[in-house]
Amino acid sequence: MSSSASSSDAVAGPGAAHLRHPLARALLALTFSTGLVDAVSFLGLGHVFTANMTGNVVLLGFGLAGGSGLPVLAPIVSLAAFLAGAFIGGRIQTRFGAVRPRHLTVALACEAVLIAAALIYALCVSPAPGTIAGGILIAVLAAAMGVRNAAVRSLGVPDLTTTVLTLTLTGLAADAGTSGARRSSPRRAAAVIAMLAGALTGALLVKTGLWLSLSVALAAATVTMAGYAQATGSDQQPEPAAGSSR
Repeated sequence: MSSSASSSDAVAGPGAAHLRHPLARALLALTFSTGLVDAVSFLGLGHVFTANMTGNVVLLGFGLAGGSGLPVLAPIVSLAAFLAGAFIGGRIQTRFGAVRPRHLTVALACEAVLIAAALIYALCVSPAPGTIAGGILIAVLAAAMGVRNAAVRSLGVPDLTTTVLTLTLTGLAADAGTSGARRSSPRRAAAVIAMLAGALTGALLVKTGLWLSLSVALAAATVTMAGYAQATGSDQQPEPAAGSSR
């Protein structure tokens, strides 16, 4: 097998669902960082998510109903910023999507830059729930998650969306005892554990300050980007167009 072929398998395809695959490891690290980022927004900025948009839609509905004390503006800001980030992520995919290692690396670089901006802002301003400063921080973090989600969506790795676990948990239970469970269950369980660990870590760090959880999230994004780029550095050729092989 040629080095190009083996390198291609190290970037995407069925092998990417294996826990030893560099892409799967990168996505699990990002799943961990999701817990960190949502801990900052939900616990530190007033009951709003910046990664889990399903939760935001539900919280917005509760807030609009009134009487719950839940915010209305914050989920709207988060949703709008997430969509803006996803739009940018889509343009990144258009520009770099033919070379998947570069595509994900560029998207992770954008995420890292936005989280770094959020960290610096949090250190300088000390944002609080319900304030303009808090809203700005929510927007920056949600935009970072939107960029990432657009990239991860295009990869299509089973059960490793990095921000939601509903289908992952469904698959874990529905496929229990089947022939495919031995292969898929470790991946699904790892995703659940990664997000739980990130949320727990983020909740503990937020007690000291938002900046601490953001620092760890930034480190996770940066290390993941560097590690993935190194692991896939030899595969920088565009994927052949469908039907172009002879």
